[in-house]
Amino acid sequence: MHKTRLEAFSDGVFAILITILVLELKAPHGANWDALSPLWPKALSYALSFVYLGIYWNNHHHLMHLVQKVSGGMLWANLHLLFWLSLVSFATAWMGENHFAALPTALYGAVLLAAALSYFLLVTVIKHQQGPGSVLAQAVGKDWKGKVSPLIYAASIPLSFVSPALAMTGYVAVALLWLVPDRRIERQLN
Repeated sequence: MHKTRLEAFSDGVFAILITILVLELKAPHGANWDALSPLWPKALSYALSFVYLGIYWNNHHHLMHLVQKVSGGMLWANLHLLFWLSLVSFATAWMGENHFAALPTALYGAVLLAAALSYFLLVTVIKHQQGPGSVLAQAVGKDWKGKVSPLIYAASIPLSFVSPALAMTGYVAVALLWLVPDRRIERQLN
């Protein structure tokens, strides 16, 4: 099976997820700067989630460049990733609506953790299909970012109940870690 349908479907889902994310931002009922101040938690959570969805789309795009053919296992692993990413908008809305309260912040981290693990699974399935000597296996190497990120999420989730601000610092740190597209794959493509 060729990869174009998988790419097209995934790109469509990413576009829908980003659209749904912005629909949670409602215009204020005032026409001055004071009317915007109550929206800062929603705007901040929106911005972080937009960055996360952008990171996943960007890395997914790079990853698909190294795929020659698609297997059934890849389709399911990809759907697994898209499932968890589809929950980002719900977690974002709940966290922003409740001003980064402990439980919504922890749930946000749990969704990010599940998405990270599902992306790792997708990469693993592709590497298994292509073999240990594949370009992807060489590009990913030891994948330290892919292993450190879930650890930071796992530490930040319970930290949400102690200090949601510290948990958010962990979530932002992982986003900053992945903000630059995966250069390992870009090097292999060049």
